[in-house]
Amino acid sequence: MSTKEVCSNEAAGSTSVANLDIKLEVVVIPVSDVDRAKEFYSRLGWRLDADRSAGDNFRLVQFTPPGSGSSIQFGINLTSAAPGSAQAMLLAVSDIEAARQQLVAQGVDASDVFHCAEGTACRFQGVGVRISGPQPNHLSYSSFVSFTDPDGNGWLLQEVTKRLAGRIDSATTIFASANDLASAFRRAAAAHGEFEKRIGQADPNWPDWYAEYMVREQSGEELPQ
Repeated sequence: MSTKEVCSNEAAGSTSVANLDIKLEVVVIPVSDVDRAKEFYSRLGWRLDADRSAGDNFRLVQFTPPGSGSSIQFGINLTSAAPGSAQAMLLAVSDIEAARQQLVAQGVDASDVFHCAEGTACRFQGVGVRISGPQPNHLSYSSFVSFTDPDGNGWLLQEVTKRLAGRIDSATTIFASANDLASAFRRAAAAHGEFEKRIGQADPNWPDWYAEYMVREQSGEELPQ
């Protein structure tokens, strides 16, 4: 086999691997009381996917947050990590204040909405300066709510309405839930209202404008003006 052939095969292999989708499927979190944790995540409205056991030494419970492509698992003999040691797990939401209200309604002791002082990173306890209220301009990735499960495993809600460029293919933009789609419509409606003020008349092509705005917002592209 020649050197040229080896390089060619390696390149082909690299291309093949690079083209494979690799999606985060499950995160295992450590809990001390499986039934207590199951009740908590059920109360959040997360979908129960599985509750399987094999004798007294193994149990697996899986939940998926609404609209999420990834799930969590906890149980017996799934991890050697100490209960409560999973921290700063991020959940993306399109409306941080509505998401907090939902948590509170479900009996969860959630923090107030907060954002970070400019130039600091305050998402995690003890780091940076937290300022009460959402980021003034509701910039994506900048407003948070924190809460914990009964073991102290820490979660963060993070408001994301416009993704960083390159994160989502604009040709395949999707919304994870009806609530996310409705929120996107509301943002598009507000922006379109400002657009009609600028042009001084009703826009007969508003469906096209809405669609372009929502796709660009999701894919991180410059929004229509």
